[in-house]
Amino acid sequence: MYKRVLLKISGEALAAGRGFGIDAIFVSRVAEEIVELAKSGCQVAVVVGGGNFFRGVAEQAIHMDRVAADHMGMLSTVINAIAMQDAIEKLGVQCRVMSAIEMHEVAEPYIRRRAIRHLEKNRVVVFAAGTGNPYFSTDTAAALRAMEIRADVLLKATSVEGIYTADPKKDPEATMFSSITYMEMIQKNLRVMDTSAVSLCNDNNMPMVIFSMREQGNIVRVVGGEKLGTLVTS
Repeated sequence: MYKRVLLKISGEALAAGRGFGIDAIFVSRVAEEIVELAKSGCQVAVVVGGGNFFRGVAEQAIHMDRVAADHMGMLSTVINAIAMQDAIEKLGVQCRVMSAIEMHEVAEPYIRRRAIRHLEKNRVVVFAAGTGNPYFSTDTAAALRAMEIRADVLLKATSVEGIYTADPKKDPEATMFSSITYMEMIQKNLRVMDTSAVSLCNDNNMPMVIFSMREQGNIVRVVGGEKLGTLVTS
């Protein structure tokens, strides 16, 4: 069983297929799994995306200044982080939202040593606002935070079972990799994460598991060592 994990959840996942907004039932379901992990002794950090509200590279932002659009996307992640915090604390586990953009009334500023201390006290930590910088995705933020807190593994929860040779929604012949290296991901042009996040993980030997969160209990199973999804290593 992993002792300290960073879980990346996309904003689109929190919308649970609705496209926009937050599905409270789905958020509660994810929170239940996170709380189960925390109560078992696993230290859990979470990075949330903001695509269920706004994405700086989406069509809706095509005529906007990229920096302004990315800042709007970062603020969207804060909404999701607060929703996740509320769901987790309703289940009896302390949770802290730490934002890369300072907003003291709703979140703590991100300070690496303080984040690690929260984890050591068995509090769940939700990292919001990406890296705080434009032009960087929340995938890159997840890779960066995973290394900063010295996580054992980066877990990327998606809507598919793992990494496939092609998009399984478009190609019925696509097959899933049980394991793959970061360099192979780049060489095969498998766009599961942006290249900067992949390079960051590869350069720093951060293992990653990409798996489906559609089935209840998968997060707990992956952390427990069950072979689900695709394992990515350097």
